[in-house]
Amino acid sequence: MTDLETPAFLCVVGPTGAGKSDLALQLALRLSELGLPAEIVNADSMQCYRGMDIGTAKLPLEERQGITHHLLDWLDVTEESTAANYQVVARAKISELVDSGILPIVVGGSMLYVAALVNTFEFPGRDEELRAQLEAELEEFGPLSMHKKLSLLDEGAASRIEPMNGRRIVRALEIVMITGEPFAAALPEQWESFLPMLEIGINSDREHLVARLAKRVEKMWESGLVSEVEGLISAGLRESKTARQAIGYAQALSQLDGELSEEEAIAATTQLTQRYSRRQMSWFRRDSRINWFDYQDEDLVDDVMALVLSKLDKSGK
Repeated sequence: MTDLETPAFLCVVGPTGAGKSDLALQLALRLSELGLPAEIVNADSMQCYRGMDIGTAKLPLEERQGITHHLLDWLDVTEESTAANYQVVARAKISELVDSGILPIVVGGSMLYVAALVNTFEFPGRDEELRAQLEAELEEFGPLSMHKKLSLLDEGAASRIEPMNGRRIVRALEIVMITGEPFAAALPEQWESFLPMLEIGINSDREHLVARLAKRVEKMWESGLVSEVEGLISAGLRESKTARQAIGYAQALSQLDGELSEEEAIAATTQLTQRYSRRQMSWFRRDSRINWFDYQDEDLVDDVMALVLSKLDKSGK
């Protein structure tokens, strides 16, 4: 995207807990007040699931202030969530909104989902027989063993995937074994958007974010995350391939099963969340298109709005 292009959509990214949803909402409200209707498109892989609210920090309906949010609650917990499927659905929604004269505001921190949506690349195909074989190996030997296998084939991919994320490991192995190329070769390198966009990132100093995430996890337990998880068991959470692995939900399940105490579940979730935020920033920092702002800045919304309006005004919109 060049400076002369008017963005067809906005994209708000950054680490978990930075306040992306709140910023996107404020932008949508202000733009709508100026006669530029805006709606929000979710890019958080776990907010796609119905019933997974507390642990994903999903903005409650009553707090959305009349702004329409898309791609929230569109999957059952038993359904597999994939970036490839999200790419198709989200691009269709964005194109629909743009054609209707509405400015989409994409918001989320799921790195591969964001990359799949905004960049011009297509996912490699699937090999169902190979996938079944790899999933059987995962079930028999566990994610750590599969992660070691991936390290031997593609050290770069292994370094970017959490060793306990069996689903991501299996997909990386599948791509490497199908294409004969590193997993990274399947990811976008040129950072070219499928439509002109303005990408906004929010973050702050690491120490502040770490403390903020610790408080956030504690609040999730206080708000009833364990009860939420208990209610999702009958909906098939235990049998799901993706939803059960979500940070916080996996630990709450272990607490319900007596494998972890509440204190241990909270500590494990906090550690994983903080580690995840580091990986998010490592990923997003590679994208030179992102305009970064400090979420602690009291003028955050004003400053971001000034940038947005300057870009929208470039072609007289």
